[in-house]
Amino acid sequence: MEKISSKEFTTFKVNDNVELYKVSFKNQYKMDVVGHLFIPKNLDRSRKHPAIIVGHPMGAVKEQSADVYASNMADRGFIALAIDLSFWGESEGEPRNAVLPDVYAEDFSAAVDYLGTRDFVDRNNIGVIGVCGSGSFVVSAAKIDPRMKAIATVSMYDMGSANRNALQHSLTIDQRKQIIAQAAEQRYAEFSGAEVKLTGGTVDKLEANTDPIQREFYDFYRTPRGEFTPKGATKLTTTHPTLSSNTKFMNFYPFEDIETISPRPMLFITGDHAHSKEFSEDAYKRAGQPKELFYVKGAGHVDLYDKTDLIPFEKLATFFKKNLK
Repeated sequence: MEKISSKEFTTFKVNDNVELYKVSFKNQYKMDVVGHLFIPKNLDRSRKHPAIIVGHPMGAVKEQSADVYASNMADRGFIALAIDLSFWGESEGEPRNAVLPDVYAEDFSAAVDYLGTRDFVDRNNIGVIGVCGSGSFVVSAAKIDPRMKAIATVSMYDMGSANRNALQHSLTIDQRKQIIAQAAEQRYAEFSGAEVKLTGGTVDKLEANTDPIQREFYDFYRTPRGEFTPKGATKLTTTHPTLSSNTKFMNFYPFEDIETISPRPMLFITGDHAHSKEFSEDAYKRAGQPKELFYVKGAGHVDLYDKTDLIPFEKLATFFKKNLK
C-alpha cells in the first residue's frame, strides 16, 4: 500500500476524511492488477470491516468513474477499491486495450483475494459495483465467486449483447459476420508483424453527423470533465479496444445463469433516459431474488459516470449496509 495524493487527479475528488492508496496484486494468471484503495481515516484498522470493489466502464480506467464511486462510498464509511481491468490503465496485459472478458471477470475475483487477506477487511462481507461494461463483468464474476456477497451495477452494458446485437438489437447477422471477418483478417496482419489496429470506443472528434450517443460519450471522455490518459497511452488510443480481439465479446453471455447468484442480493441502477437501460432491465428480469431495479429520474447513461448530484450514493450505501453486515 503506497499512500498517494488525490490532488493530481481532476476526474474525482477525495474528502479530507478519506485516505487514498495505490495498491497492486496478482490475478490468477499472475498478471498485476493495479487499484486505488480508499479508506476512511477514522476506520479502526484493528477490527475487520466490509469492503466494496468498483469496476470502471469498458474502455475507461479507474480514474474515470470507478474512483468517483469508490471515493464516495469511502465518504460513507466503506473501504472501497477501484481497479484497472487487465490490459487497461496501470494493470498488466499485452497488447494494450485487448478484450478478454473472462480475465476482466477474474480481476474482480483477484480483488476479493486481495481485500480478503487484509487484516482490516471482513472477507465474509465484500461487495462489488460495476459501472457500464464492468456491470456485465461483475455479474460474470459473481456467478462463479460466492465471496461477492452483494452485487450492484450502474448504467450497465451487457458487452456481449452490445457487440452481437447492438442497441435495440439493431445489428443484423450479416453485419455481425462482416465484423467477425474483418477481425479475423486483422489477426493475419498482426501475426505477420503489422501494428495492432484499434476499433470502437469514443470518437476522437465530433462531426456534423455524429450520433447523439457518441456525443454523450465524447462529452465525458474527450473533454476535461472525464478525459484521462494513463501512462503509456495517448489520447488517440484511450477507450479504443483492439480490432482483432473485440470479437471475444461475441462469445460473452454474462446473463446466462444469472439466477444462480440468488440468494445474494442484486441492485441494478440505470437512468430512466439512459440509452443502455435495456441491459439493466434484461438482467433484472432474469435474476433471482432478492433483486431491485432502480431508475434515476432524469439521468442518461453517462450522467451516472460522474455526476454526483444524480448518482444515488445513499441508495448504494443503504444496499451495502443492509447486505454487508
